[in-house]
Amino acid sequence: MNTRDIRFPSNRVRDILQCFHQDLDPLYGPREVDAFCELLFAHFLGWDRVKLLLSKAETIDQSDLLRLHWALDGLRRHRPVQHITGQTLFCGCTIAVNPDVLIPRPETEEMVQWCIAEAGPLAAGSRILDACTGSGCIAIALKRAFPQAEVSALDRSEAALAMARQNAENNCVAIEFRQVDLLAGAPGYAEGAFSLLVSNPPYVLERERAAMSPNVLEYEPSEALFVPDSRPLLFYEALAALGRRLLHRGGLMVVEINEMYGDECRQLLDASGYQAAVHSDFRGRPRWVSARLE
Repeated sequence: MNTRDIRFPSNRVRDILQCFHQDLDPLYGPREVDAFCELLFAHFLGWDRVKLLLSKAETIDQSDLLRLHWALDGLRRHRPVQHITGQTLFCGCTIAVNPDVLIPRPETEEMVQWCIAEAGPLAAGSRILDACTGSGCIAIALKRAFPQAEVSALDRSEAALAMARQNAENNCVAIEFRQVDLLAGAPGYAEGAFSLLVSNPPYVLERERAAMSPNVLEYEPSEALFVPDSRPLLFYEALAALGRRLLHRGGLMVVEINEMYGDECRQLLDASGYQAAVHSDFRGRPRWVSARLE
């Protein structure tokens, strides 16, 4: 990149913010663009929101201007802002992300917070399993919440596991990772070994692809998102069987769901020997199912 590429009329903060809104408001809306600007100035310059609001007449140096231009260009191409900064926050943990893993969503964070509150204190020797771990955000948050517990995490993608291992190291937690295809075979743990099984598996139907945003379709892994239209509960069938083998009696399973299939997922788990319930997220949409093994 060189300075001839820069579309900013000056290096004054006010002019930079104006350019972000001119270019991005039609794509994202002004409130979302304000959030992008706050995040980018914090990431690249170390400014908080108050500093940004009070410094609009100031100028920034050329290297920071280049970084902000690169970020603006990426956002115009629908690149997720989390990929631009390389990280996001999840349950108080800094989670690195790239195109090999899903970007953690607020709904998943809400599910994990509910899970932590519901599970209560776990004694030393208790074991937790995160299936379809992706970035490792769920496993890391649970290990931080339950430091006495042993936490294991599974994923079929070695690239995702590499990111998860990096995140665990960055957050100073010890987690056992295994490459396992949930649909293809057993992970090799002893029966009844786990107190808690958590998963955010693929659950988006292929037919929903047409309504999804380019920042998801072009930058996040399809294998972590989609299931066939004809098998919407494909992963929940596998998780139900996995839980029957690996959870001890009274153990808890918590799984994120497609909001269209809350009742179906609950019925599947009830029929598989669990006592299940559907829970709604902060938007009032069915978002996860909890299930106790009877």
